Amino acid sequence: MAKILIPTPLRPYTDKLDTVDASGATVGELLADLTRKHAGLKAHLYNDQGKLRSFVNVYVNDEDIRYLQKELTPVSAGDTVSIIPSVAGGSDDRGTGLAAGSAVVDAARPVPQLTNDEVKRYSRHLIMPEVGVDGQRKLKAAKVLCIGAGGLGSPASMYLAAAGVGTIGVVDFDVVDFSNLQRQILHGTPDVGRSKLASAKDRLHAINPEIQIETYETALSSQNALKLFGPYDVILDGTDNFPTRYLVNDACVLLGKPNAYGSIFRFEGQASVFAAKDGPCYRCLYPEPPPPGLVPSCAEGGVLGVLPGIIGVIQATETVKLIMGIGEPLIGRFLIYDALRMKFRELKLRKDPECPVCGTHPTVTKLIDYEQFCGVTPTQGDGSPLAQGGTPVPVNPATEITAAELKQRLDRGDALRIVDVREPNEYQINRIAGSVLIPLGDVPKRYAELDPDEEIVVQCKMGSRSAKAADFLRSVGFKRVLNLKGGILDWIDKVDPSQPKY
Repeated sequence: MAKILIPTPLRPYTDKLDTVDASGATVGELLADLTRKHAGLKAHLYNDQGKLRSFVNVYVNDEDIRYLQKELTPVSAGDTVSIIPSVAGGSDDRGTGLAAGSAVVDAARPVPQLTNDEVKRYSRHLIMPEVGVDGQRKLKAAKVLCIGAGGLGSPASMYLAAAGVGTIGVVDFDVVDFSNLQRQILHGTPDVGRSKLASAKDRLHAINPEIQIETYETALSSQNALKLFGPYDVILDGTDNFPTRYLVNDACVLLGKPNAYGSIFRFEGQASVFAAKDGPCYRCLYPEPPPPGLVPSCAEGGVLGVLPGIIGVIQATETVKLIMGIGEPLIGRFLIYDALRMKFRELKLRKDPECPVCGTHPTVTKLIDYEQFCGVTPTQGDGSPLAQGGTPVPVNPATEITAAELKQRLDRGDALRIVDVREPNEYQINRIAGSVLIPLGDVPKRYAELDPDEEIVVQCKMGSRSAKAADFLRSVGFKRVLNLKGGILDWIDKVDPSQPKY
């Protein structure tokens, strides 16, 4: 028997187990045994052709086996196999890149002197031989761009400001919401409804009025990324979606800018440094994104409020090290943090010579349409999808129902079975009266509790988990299955505003 470590996003499909024992002489046999025991995992690990998905990486005893015939890799009793899925991740003329121990600040940029007040402020840095006056001057000369002023961007930018990074840029276009306050410590209760950038600028200047804060109230896109990134030395990725992650990665590679990467989900965080010279990029780790909706976002799955503090501070730490050229950056190393068990694990990453962005013969030489690359369909004002160019895409009325339509049908007494596929703790917050709770991970085991002759409406928080459940029910013979468009949040907005939202 070998031990398979199950990552947080996949634990709903293993009865919440974080470790599963499996039998087999190869990785492929182990995974086959795993999916026999926990059938719900199969769609997450394998594509329709039965091939292991490209955004799922497998390690044996913390060794990267992606460039081997990974499913044929032999395993022995006592080995540990890790499944590492992506969480809601060149040629010489692309830039100088970065080697461990070399600073990233443009050598042609003047390195300013420290004022007497700055000497007082940074005194605990100055007495460290690894930093000293020269290191602090490098920090003062440096420019760091934070993508996002949310969970990761908050602690990262605050510590960069406190450390004396001379120019901090922040890209965001959102406003502060009550649900942000549990983790986005840049913002306070009085900031609710206010621009995140305005709130962030005030908070960062309160920490350190000596530094320059540049704000960019825009959505990062293929049209503006290269221009925005150009003046900065390090890009700190605090994004929360796959299209922007791939955009940040590709822009960093094209410009030769190191990418201080972090991601979070529930109790688990990840961190690395991508796009450094001779080091891997995000696409080396995850060549392709998961299909839309397959990996839940923090808005659906939740996140422990203190977790982004840990990961954001790690990103800030790596950024400071890169600027000063000290220590050993997380280049070619992938750090995984489990907050519940207070454990860190480090996996080795290799640069992929076949990577389409940073490989020996790159095929991606300019920024692309990342929404299209990730299979994300833009939406129009009513939430229905748009085709490329803004043309409405017809929605099959047989597959979904709006909150208003559901209310009308319930009012006239239609026989509908409402199945809530959220977790029990979510069900305690709010619910549609009369709904039955079957969490998504339990649907493959409990669908026999439902009558295939009944008309079933499946719902979750926002509609993506329930869409997966509806697809599964149809695959096992249920003919009359509707997905509640927009989930219970839309139900509260349109039908029952007395219930709390989360």
